[in-house]
Amino acid sequence: MTTAQDPTITPVVIGSARGGPDVPTLRKDRWWLQPTITVTVLTIFIVYSTWAVFVNKDYYVGAALHRDLISPFYSPCLAASCVPGANHSSVIAHWWHITPALIVMGGPLGFRLTCYYYRRAYYRGFWQSPPNCAVADGHRAYTGESRFPLILQNIHRYFFFLGLVFNVILTIDAVVAFREPGQGGIGVSVGTLVLCVNAILLWLYSISCHAARHLCGGHVRKFSDKPVRHRLWRILTPLNARHMQFAWMSLIFVGFTDLYVRLVASGAITDPKLF
Repeated sequence: MTTAQDPTITPVVIGSARGGPDVPTLRKDRWWLQPTITVTVLTIFIVYSTWAVFVNKDYYVGAALHRDLISPFYSPCLAASCVPGANHSSVIAHWWHITPALIVMGGPLGFRLTCYYYRRAYYRGFWQSPPNCAVADGHRAYTGESRFPLILQNIHRYFFFLGLVFNVILTIDAVVAFREPGQGGIGVSVGTLVLCVNAILLWLYSISCHAARHLCGGHVRKFSDKPVRHRLWRILTPLNARHMQFAWMSLIFVGFTDLYVRLVASGAITDPKLF
């Protein structure tokens, strides 16, 4: 006896095993390309930024070149070892004589390391957990972020506020970059624009963060009772959709900003004045 097949059902035939240790994925596209690019870009940035932090020179362009440009890796320069002119505020760490960048790098680094997007990026790229959607995890067990040290990722919301402090400082650096010490005026150079774009991208990266959106719209039962927060939430929501793009753009450009200041300070290039 045979049963009539339902004409509305399309039979599905799977030609091979559905995943497993021998068949990690059935995907036929270049799923490995995204994690490979992630690993490559982040590795280049880590290597360059580590070198830039410990080289401890050519991070400030001062009055000798009629400029006021400082690398974002070294701002604010709070140590006694800062080159003359780099510490616009009072020296706080008189006892610190190593590279001053180590004092300030913890804030921005902690913000990016615990960022929701970057966590996904380096979990996939470096830890292969998992390397991409519909691809087998590279580990036998999965504990998520419930154990040490990954449970520390939960402090991202606090690093978010610390990151805003550094954004304010780098914005002040961008404004100060309009000065022309030794010439008694203000002007716009390529370096001025570089510092301004860097500050803008860092602000876009910060306010597009999920923590910023949650700060405005989280724990609100009725937006009609919170009109100001609702307005801010509506502004930040479309920015949040582009958080990945802002994350990469700000990361690459902050490295470029350091490189530009470094090349000008070392005399490798000049900083052209635009007007």
